[in-house]
Parts: sequence; C-alpha cells; structure tokens
Amino acid sequence: MLKKLLPILLFFICLSASTDAQELQARLTVLSNRVSNKVDKKIFQTLQTSLTNFLNNRKWTRDAFQPNEKIQCNFLLNIDQELGNNVYKASLTVQAARPIYNGTYDSPLINFIDNDVTFRYQEFQSIEFNENRVQGSDPIASNLTAVFAYYVNMILGFDYGSFSLRGGDEYFKKAWSIVNSAPESRDITGWKSFDGLRNRYWLAENLSNNRFAIFHDALYAYYRSGMDVFYENEDEGRSGILNSINFLNTLNTDNPNSMIVQFFFQGKSNELVKIFSHASTDIKTRAKNILTKLDLSNATVYKDLR
Repeated sequence: MLKKLLPILLFFICLSASTDAQELQARLTVLSNRVSNKVDKKIFQTLQTSLTNFLNNRKWTRDAFQPNEKIQCNFLLNIDQELGNNVYKASLTVQAARPIYNGTYDSPLINFIDNDVTFRYQEFQSIEFNENRVQGSDPIASNLTAVFAYYVNMILGFDYGSFSLRGGDEYFKKAWSIVNSAPESRDITGWKSFDGLRNRYWLAENLSNNRFAIFHDALYAYYRSGMDVFYENEDEGRSGILNSINFLNTLNTDNPNSMIVQFFFQGKSNELVKIFSHASTDIKTRAKNILTKLDLSNATVYKDLR
C-alpha cells in the first residue's frame, strides 16, 4: 500500500513546490569599502546573505514561476558612510532584464541608481516586510526592507507589463502603496515629492497617474511588438520599437522632463543603436532624432546612427 501511495505523495510534493516557486533569481552584493575599519565588516556579509534570502525566498506574487521563468535581477548596495548607532547611508543599484522570444538575448528592463538609502542594521537582525505595516517600531530599520520591497514590485511591474498590456498595474499599485506608507524620519529621504525630481515617489507616481497612461503602451510595444519579433522579422520588430519610442515622444511632449521617460531609457542606448544601425536611412534618421531628444544623457551614443 505504501509503495502505491509513494508516487502520489511525490506528485503532490512536486506540485506544491511548483506552485510556491519564487519569482526572482536575484544576485545581491553589499560593498563596504567606504566604511571605517572600526566597523566589523562581517556585519555586511551577514546583511548580504539575509537580503539575498529575503529577495529570493519570499513569495511576491500569486503566480507560480518555473526555474527558467525566474526574473534575472541584480542589486548592488554600496555603503557610503556610517552615521552612528548602526545607521548607514548607501546607494542602491537595481538592474533587471527579461529574455527575448526565440533568442538567447536578455533585454534590460531596469537600470537605476537610488542614492537615498538610509537604514539601521545590526548583525543577525531579522529582515522582514509586512505590506500592511510598512513602518515598524523603528522607521530607519524598516526603511531597508521598504526600499527593497518597492524595487521588487517595480521589477515585477515592468516584467509583467512587458508581456501583457497593463499587466504590471497590480505591482505598480503596490509600489505606490509603499510610498504612501513609507517609514518617516528626518534621516530618511526618497519617499516624498519634495525630496527631489528623480526619486521613488516620482517613479511610482508617474506609473500610477493616468496622465502617463501611454507609457504602459510604450512598455508593451517595445517588448512584445518589437524585441520579441525581432529575430523572426527585423523590419517588423524595428517598427514596433519605433512605435514605442513615438509613444514616449508623445508622453514627453505632454509631460516634459518626466522621470518615467528617463527611467525607461537607462541601460538601453547600446541596444537601441544596434537595433537601428541596420535600418533604412529614413527609419534610422527618425529614430536618431527622437532618441537624441528623449535620452539626452546618451545623445552622443546615438550619433553612431548615421
């Protein structure tokens, strides 16, 4: 009887494991070169392990991800200075990519540096996040997981939104909810509109505001109508990508200097040059004119589109 039951039990164990499969395959690195040697650097090794487990072992969605479907992402937490009382100021680099249909290439989704990460951490401190209670008893300690949970939802939103139109809305709303419930302290910045023009507040606001609705069309068109068909039909793929940046051009005309447009282009300049380098003269010129206007920081890169 036990022998007969064993295959059934194994089936349900495998089914349960598949159902609970986590979404991220995140690589996290903590750099502490700038921190005084008076601080025991083992603390940051423990922090790196704890944050890696937090990102990769937590279930962030209701969907089941197969191992080959996990979202590839990188986080680099660079500790800039110790402020005392186990409080640190850091910058966080967030990168994520998504595979392109019928290819071996991963196209960048997110490539952003957040310079406003302040947190308290003591070795072996529990790394937890409750989306219903973002600010815990210690706001500065809570800020660490709030920031990471925010960017996880951004990664999920961009990934889902690249596969289906408005597919990322649920996760953009979660990120916006974190902004509105974010930890508050005089040492914490990045969550408020007055903290700057390029921060967590403005990114989530742009993605939740109906004035920027066309951005979601641009995100979807870039990947599903552009990159995903490029290997089978370069002209059609190029057309989809040009359509996407036309959407962004319209968005920029109606909302000049918005964060979301600049956020979208970070990490994509080399990819875009390769895409349009073999286009017809007309398409190449149109792409170059729009890209040099929308992605000013990489304007010199687009000069290669001649």
